[in-house]
Amino acid sequence: MFERVCVIGVGFMGGSFALALKERYPQCQIYGIDINHSAISKALELKTIDGGSTQIKDILRFDPQLVVIATPVGTFEEIAKALAQLDIKCVITDLGSVKGRIVYMMEEHLGGNFVGGHPIAGTEKSGVENSLKHLFKGKRCVITPTERTSPQAKKMVKDLWQSLGALVEEMDPYLHDYIFGAVSHMPHAVAFALIDAIARLSKDGIDLFEYPGGGFKDFTRIASSDPIMWRDIFLENAQNIVKAIEVFQESLDTLKSLIVSCKAYEITQYLSRAKELRDRIA
Repeated sequence: MFERVCVIGVGFMGGSFALALKERYPQCQIYGIDINHSAISKALELKTIDGGSTQIKDILRFDPQLVVIATPVGTFEEIAKALAQLDIKCVITDLGSVKGRIVYMMEEHLGGNFVGGHPIAGTEKSGVENSLKHLFKGKRCVITPTERTSPQAKKMVKDLWQSLGALVEEMDPYLHDYIFGAVSHMPHAVAFALIDAIARLSKDGIDLFEYPGGGFKDFTRIASSDPIMWRDIFLENAQNIVKAIEVFQESLDTLKSLIVSCKAYEITQYLSRAKELRDRIA
């Protein structure tokens, strides 16, 4: 499908994309751009990429047919401006967890050849050394085309994700941010906050982190995620995340009130309703 692809941001997600592409299209040449020289060196050592650079201008030397942006979303505007100055003409997409304003900003700089993309896959791990070649198989991938998106570019990005085993769904950029602000971004905020709460509750020489059970470990696994990536997500999708947190606080206050009031029946109903809804998730 593509003979030459350049991935900007050679970390866990960018590396996983490169590995998936290599497995599906062995003849495809994959190049990496990352400001961290050690990331490029590690990716070359692991044969995740075929060439790399710490300078974005070297994209011109690589002459890619597709550019994939896999950096924290806070860097997107700077990257878009740099690509626009280089007059890149190829298809450009991303792996970012926030769309909304970002999609339209990227289009302002890059035109209709930009296609917003968000594979709903990942782990709490970071770094190219943790990349997984099967990360996207069977996972949903949301693309967020607009009226400005080139139909050809959209088809190429959609076909590529499908060829990597992803289940592709189209969505409005702002609807995307509302949905994932609730089901992804807010849960990460809760996990980070729960760790902070346990730290606050540790006192008088008692370190509560020495006594975690399986449930605590499962629930807080995502709090091991990259802080820079999640800082950018929280700031970029702030309105939706804050609203989701407020609704969560209301739900937690309801449960707190039932516990304080010793309303056993109502607590059972609250928990049963939550269990029923959770059991619906595949």
